[in-house]
This record gives sequence, structure tokens and C-alpha cells, in this order.
Amino acid sequence: MHSLDANFTIVAPAQEIAAALDQRIDRKTKPLGALGQLETVARKIGLIQQTLTPQLANPQMLIFAGDHGAARAGVSAYPQDVTWQMVENFLAGGAGINVFARANGLGLSVIDAGVAHDFGADRAGLIDLKIAPGTANYLEEPAMTAAQCAQAIEQGARAVLGLAAAGCNVVGFGEMGIGNTAAASLITHCLTGMPLAECVGRGTGLDDAGLARKQALLAQALQRYRATGGDNDAFRVLAEFGGFEIATMVGAMLAAAEARMVLLIDGFIVGAAALVAVHLAPALLDYCIFCHRSAEPGHAAQLQAMNAEPLLDLGLRLGEGTGAALAFPLVRAAVAFLNEMASFESAGVSDKA
Repeated sequence: MHSLDANFTIVAPAQEIAAALDQRIDRKTKPLGALGQLETVARKIGLIQQTLTPQLANPQMLIFAGDHGAARAGVSAYPQDVTWQMVENFLAGGAGINVFARANGLGLSVIDAGVAHDFGADRAGLIDLKIAPGTANYLEEPAMTAAQCAQAIEQGARAVLGLAAAGCNVVGFGEMGIGNTAAASLITHCLTGMPLAECVGRGTGLDDAGLARKQALLAQALQRYRATGGDNDAFRVLAEFGGFEIATMVGAMLAAAEARMVLLIDGFIVGAAALVAVHLAPALLDYCIFCHRSAEPGHAAQLQAMNAEPLLDLGLRLGEGTGAALAFPLVRAAVAFLNEMASFESAGVSDKA
């Protein structure tokens, strides 16, 4: 059905340097393991870059935006127009992600992967990769065709190759799309085997009745897919339930890992894209730093499936890539201690007997 795997060559980082990295981390002026997860992050980035002195260059946030046909059926508390209105908010610099990206020195671009709105030509900070003005309604038919899904992946890859060419080696992923927690719930269920009800949360703030309705609609969508012989193939699940923003993000992640960049993975929706990308190319996990634990219930299933331990647990559920932007100072600090902290030898500090 698709030959995507052939388009990306993602290999796990070579391990020859691992022992030297461990030695460098262990000889810093601190008890063994005393910097906890920062040590894991430093080691991972050293392996990605194949150096004992990694650098984070021109860090960028990419916000992928798209609309979902199923949103009109009531899977979200917010009207669909909020997607394009929030894109305008991003472009004006007023959203949560803008504030945190500015605070932490991250560049930011918005990718229109399929928003049901015309933003006009040549908007600063907006990359037009629109496939269609929103996906089809997966309650009735597949969200996208196999060709659209492959096109989205290809376009996402191209966007990241542009960043790499501009000297960027660390990219954070965020999203905007009313209805996309519902899509992420279906993808998560299919790719982790976690019961659907445990993958469905309140999204942008559904009340109990809204949550029950969302669960019933998603169960109906899943039933329709299974009745057509739908399996758990990652590409097919993505085309069936995903949004153009999620599919474009999958391509961006695959290209970023192929280019040996550091991937900053946000919460539940970005996690759904990561889950698909990891199914298509398991070595992608070696390039990912999981930034925060989302308050969306399905995120736990994703993290477990990818054996991931996120850096932050702040009860966040905003999306937009805010968790990735907030975790970035910790990533920067991990690289800084590896490069700048004295060793027992260089500082003349006595090690334990």
C-alpha cells in the first residue's frame, strides 16, 4: 500500500562513543548519577551527535495545524473556527507557545497542513503545506486517502530538511487542530492496544456528557473501520483517523531523525505522531526527548509503549508544543553540564574512596 519506509534511512546512533560519554558524565564533580534524568539526556544527545561536546544549534519549534472532519460531529468542546483563529494568534505572537518559545530562545514557524481557512499569500512565519481544507469525517469514511497521507508525510519531511539546511539541529513539535485529541485517542488505541475508553480524555475541556458523547462517537468510528477489515498497520491507522497536521508531523519527525537532529516531543497529540513514526522506523526513538507528561489519559499508554520517561509533569494539557518549549531549558542545561562542569581531576576535588 505504501513504500514510505524506503524513503527514510533512520539508523540508531553508533554506540562506540557510549563508554567515553559515560566516563565523562561519571567523572564530573558530583556523586554518580546525581543529576538523574539530565545525565540520560546529555548521554542521548552526545550519542545523537557522536561527540563528547554536543551543541544545540538554532533550535526551532514547528507548530502543525489542521482541521478534522469529525470535529463538526461534536468530538470537541470548541467550534472548528478556533483552529484558524489560533493560527492567527500564533502568527501575531500572542499564544502560550509564542510566550514560552520567546522566553527560551526558540524560533517558531507554523505549518498549515490542512486548516479550513485561507490565510492569504506569503504570511511571515507561516509555511503553506495545505493538502485540503480539513480531513474527511472518519465517522463515515477514512480521514484521508493513502495518497494524501503519503503526501503529508513527504511535505513534513521537506519542511524539516529546510531547517537542517539552515543549521538547526534541535526541533520541537507542537500542533493545533480542533478535534485532534479524538484523532490521537483512536491512533493510540490502535497502536498500543490500550482499551479505547482509557485513551479518551476531555481534550479542550469537555464536561461529563461531552466526554460520554466523544467516547461513543469514537467507538462508532472504530467499529466502522474494523468492519472494513481495518488492521493496526501504522500508516493505515494514520490515514484512517489522523489529521493532516498529525501526518505532516510524522514526516517531519522521520526526516529530523534521519538528519540526526534532537526531537523534542510534546504531549498527547505529538505523542500520537511519534507513535506512528516509531512504528514506521523504530530507531527514531533514539532521537527523541519526551518533554512532559500530559494530563490526557491516553498519554500514559503512549509513554509506556515507547518506554519513555518525560522530563516534566506539570499537569499541562494545552498542546501547541508548550511542554517541549518549557522543557528546552533542561535540555540546554544537560548539554551545558556535559561541556562545562569540572571533573574531579580538573577541579582537584577528592573522589570518594
